[in-house]
Amino acid sequence: MASLSEEEENFVRMNLLLTGISPRAVRVLFDNEFAPICLDATLKKEFNKLTDLQKKRVINQSQWNLLTPRFPDVPDSKKFDVTLMILLLRHLTNLTPPRFGYESLPTSSETSPAADLARIKYYRNFLAHLDDGKIDSTEFATAWDTITGVGNIEIFVMVFIT
Repeated sequence: MASLSEEEENFVRMNLLLTGISPRAVRVLFDNEFAPICLDATLKKEFNKLTDLQKKRVINQSQWNLLTPRFPDVPDSKKFDVTLMILLLRHLTNLTPPRFGYESLPTSSETSPAADLARIKYYRNFLAHLDDGKIDSTEFATAWDTITGVGNIEIFVMVFIT
């Protein structure tokens, strides 16, 4: 079996960080904002806002089904992916958005949980659009430091503490 090139290894490491570790980190923040025991009641309370987001196609049908399961099931954050959790955190909490919103990479001086979410979102999108499964070393180092840098990613720290 052929070994991976450095660029391919960078891609694998970044992919593991963003698809293996970041969902756990986001879920810690999510469950902090939406206590699992109260998630169903919270979503019912926000039903009109969620319906509006569905009408605007911010929430798709698959996500809607997770938010409104058939009785006797109730919504469970363990079934939510990063995209849905970030969407709900953005629209249903009082987290202060990053300076330039969630669609841009926040500056290194922005260290809020919302900025951390925007970083995760930005780099997950970056990975999703790579055609060759490779990340050069300079780009990898920058991305890795941006995501895991000291003071930038308190939600990652929370995962490793709990």
